[in-house]
Amino acid sequence: MSSVRTASAFAPACVGNVGVGFDILGHTLAGAGDRAQVWRIDEPVVRISRIEGVVRDLPMDAGRNTAGAALLALRAGLGLEHGFELVLHKGIALGSGMAGSAASCVAALVAANALLDEPLPREALYRFAMDGEAVASGGRHGDNVGPQLLGGLVLATATRLVRIPVPSGWHCALVHPHCVLETRRARAALAGNYVLSEFVAQSANLAQVIAGCWRGDATLVREGLRDVLVEPRRAPLVPNFARVQQAALDHDALGASISGAGPSVFGWFEDAPAAKAAAEAMRAAFAEAGLDSDVLVGPVDGPCAQLLG
Repeated sequence: MSSVRTASAFAPACVGNVGVGFDILGHTLAGAGDRAQVWRIDEPVVRISRIEGVVRDLPMDAGRNTAGAALLALRAGLGLEHGFELVLHKGIALGSGMAGSAASCVAALVAANALLDEPLPREALYRFAMDGEAVASGGRHGDNVGPQLLGGLVLATATRLVRIPVPSGWHCALVHPHCVLETRRARAALAGNYVLSEFVAQSANLAQVIAGCWRGDATLVREGLRDVLVEPRRAPLVPNFARVQQAALDHDALGASISGAGPSVFGWFEDAPAAKAAAEAMRAAFAEAGLDSDVLVGPVDGPCAQLLG
């Protein structure tokens, strides 16, 4: 039996979809994240005792909270006799397109995993993380929780995580406007008819991005990092999106699109100075729409969730 009774973990923000990989591709980004402190308790329950930080009005009922649901899935999946008590420290705003719900879920799982008699490898936590994420998004998809578990750029299928190498110099600029776009509303915008040629074009673009990352070929990524499937349907939900995107492209972005469900917008760049300059131009474009915004700039090959202390 484990003698450790409490653990804390931090999970970073994430750029879900990366434009061309709807629900299956994402990468982490340093600079923001959620923290979870978990206690191992004798009662066979999952209890959320407190939620702090930039978001506090979240469900305290474990089954309706992404972190709580993930821990419930962990208990059920492993047949644990003991339970967990949880405190969440929110550092990512809800409805921001920065994977706040996923970060809570992954931070809680990583902390709880450290309290098990036989901790699991990160990949084995994936199915429980998707159970938690489904509470927020209404579906099991890993484009946020997968990268948060492993770090960097990750291809996340229904059953498998594949970490994709990215040149260390490549940077992401993410600009988060101070407005909320709920994930369920953003997903509702995708209802309707699609044509086969859109799927073919999107598949070609995704393939070029993955191949370009693996080869370190910026030209391939620049050709492929264009979302022709989802972005056109969600762009009207993001204030001044066209101007923000163009600001990134004017600073030589490899591509720019909506981060996750939005309203945050991201761009990829070949170096940090270009990303920082573009971020300020993107922020100015949001300001044209009367919105203040926050900026994150960091390597595309970002960090994974980590135990603290």
